[in-house]
Amino acid sequence: MAAQIANKPGTGWPRRNNPGAMGNDKQQKPQISSRVTPNQSMTINRTINLYPLTNYTFGTKEPLFERDPSVPARFQRMRDEFDKIGMRRSVEGVLLVHEHGLPHVLLLQLGTTFFKLPGGELNAGEDEVEGLKRLLTETLGRQDGVKQEWIVEDTIGNWWRPNFEPPQYPYIPPHITKPKEHKRLFLVQLHEKALFAVPKNYKLVAAPLFELYDNSQGYGPIISSLPQALCRFNFIYM
Repeated sequence: MAAQIANKPGTGWPRRNNPGAMGNDKQQKPQISSRVTPNQSMTINRTINLYPLTNYTFGTKEPLFERDPSVPARFQRMRDEFDKIGMRRSVEGVLLVHEHGLPHVLLLQLGTTFFKLPGGELNAGEDEVEGLKRLLTETLGRQDGVKQEWIVEDTIGNWWRPNFEPPQYPYIPPHITKPKEHKRLFLVQLHEKALFAVPKNYKLVAAPLFELYDNSQGYGPIISSLPQALCRFNFIYM
């Protein structure tokens, strides 16, 4: 049972009955405005347009290989680079469509069990949003010379790798003073129609949010947390 706290005369807040309080009642009352500025409105009540999966065309392009041939090699390179340039920064994009009235996330599938969001490592000093646009173009950009434009809407998650190991967390553990990687997830607003070119060694799949929810065994902790991260947005099905 929650404890009840009673304010005695002359104590607590507002301190109307306290002879020692400075100023009058009007000075002590907080000034709370009911007005919401345009920027606040955008933050509080965000809407994202979702277009049907059938609006998008998917082609293929040359395979896109990882920089490291194995997981141990990836962490060894991370160690080497950490000694030279410090913490690795990476970004990933969350691209949403809808099918049968349900929101779906576009994922890259490698093999039968590995799924990832499009994105990757930033270059030293590279801006996060510009870096994400570059990586999305490298991964899914069309090959016919038409420039692909990406609308990066908002940050939806920050994940930290405390050690040179696979686990990542949505916070920095208190005993970690130098995280080894910072990964930021961005929501990307898709255009009404688009052409994507998918590397031949990947499949681009649309996974419904209900399948990702609480399914870290199938998709890992980051992708399976997307339904919770996205629940603050209002989806409009176009």
